[in-house]
This record gives sequence, structure tokens and C-alpha cells, in this order.
Amino acid sequence: MNAPPPQQQYVMLQQGSNQSQPPFRRSIPPYNHPSHRRKGSCCLRCICFCFCFIFVLILILFGAIFYFYNVYAPKMPIYQVEDLNVKSFNFVHTDSTVNTEFLVTVKAENPNKNIEFVYGENSSVVVSYTDNALCSGKLPDFRQGHMNTTLMKVTLTGKSKLGPGMQEALMKTRDGGSIPLLVRVQVPIKVIFGEFPLRQFMVYANCSLVVQNLAPNQKTKILNSKYSFDFSF
Repeated sequence: MNAPPPQQQYVMLQQGSNQSQPPFRRSIPPYNHPSHRRKGSCCLRCICFCFCFIFVLILILFGAIFYFYNVYAPKMPIYQVEDLNVKSFNFVHTDSTVNTEFLVTVKAENPNKNIEFVYGENSSVVVSYTDNALCSGKLPDFRQGHMNTTLMKVTLTGKSKLGPGMQEALMKTRDGGSIPLLVRVQVPIKVIFGEFPLRQFMVYANCSLVVQNLAPNQKTKILNSKYSFDFSF
């Protein structure tokens, strides 16, 4: 069999090459393409900047706290029941109630050199006997200066109903013995640093007292006292 002429063979190869040509496809850039490197470096710089900002902010915060405690040296106010005077303590047998009037002297001490306290209006002082409130009142509102000690005389009045057994026990120990009382003080206080007032917070002071008697118009001796304090914003 004779071979085809060279020109006819060239045409056949050219037609075969056109039929086997793959369709057009978009080339996918490799992973380490410059565009990928630019995006990754921007994200890394942003993360580093955020971490550096947080670190500097923490340093500033700790520095401010360190400066505050070293310059102002803040301390909590100190409260103490100095005296308890019974003005009235009368049992009403018809309805098992007791009418009470106490005059309590509370000592408030501000041990701070650069901090003042402003006592708000919504305070309360409650005297209880075995979880039964006998009388209540409130502290005066005033501003307490630096290194100041103030004695506050607070009149407490109340009428409470006691059970028969509790009333009998209290009557036996009224004129002599060991009578446990709980004095609860709750007062809103605003702190002032120099001339800058801060947020108001609530101070809770509990004083567990053991007094010798609750007889009216007699000297009431405090045999024992124990204090606990707490606060909330």
C-alpha cells in the first residue's frame, strides 16, 4: 500500500491536534501566592496589635491600682457600740407585746488620711433579741472628714410581739443576767477621694452584744461584744 502524500498527512495531524485540545480552564494560584501572603500578614499584624493593646491596658490598670493603694491607702470605716441606755422596756400582758425605747451610742471612725465618707439618708439600726426585732431607728446623714471619729446617739423605738416562753425568759433576765442582743447597722456611704466623689455603696455592720440588764433608768453594762462587717455596691 502506498503512503499518502506529505501534504495530506500534515492536514490529518493538524485536524487531530484540534480535536484533542483541552477546554479552557482558569489556573489556580499556588498556596504561597503573593496575594495569600499579603492577607496572612495583615491578619497577623492585627492580632499582634490587639494583644499589645490589651497588655498595655493591663499594665496601666495595675499601675493605677498600685498608685491608688500607695497614695490613698484606703481603709474601711470602723463602727462600735459605745453605750446602750434603756429608756423604756414595758411588757403588755394583754397582747404579749413589749414596748421598747433604747438610746444607742454608735462610734464611727474614719482611719483614712485622704478619704472622706458621706453618710446617706436611707440608713437603719435594728436591735433584735433571738431574731425578734425590739426597736429600730436610723443614723444621721452627715459628711465625715479625714481621720475623724464621730459619736452618734440614735434613738430606737419599737413594739414587738413575743411568744409566752420568750417573754417569760426575757422578764427573768431583764433586771440582771446575760441578755444577748444583736445590733444591725445598714448605711449607704459615698466615698470621696480628695474632691472626687465615687459610687455609693452599702455598709453592713452586725454587733452581737451581751448586756447585763434591760431595766429602765439604770446603767446598762455591756459584758461582751463581737463585730462583723460587709459591703455591697
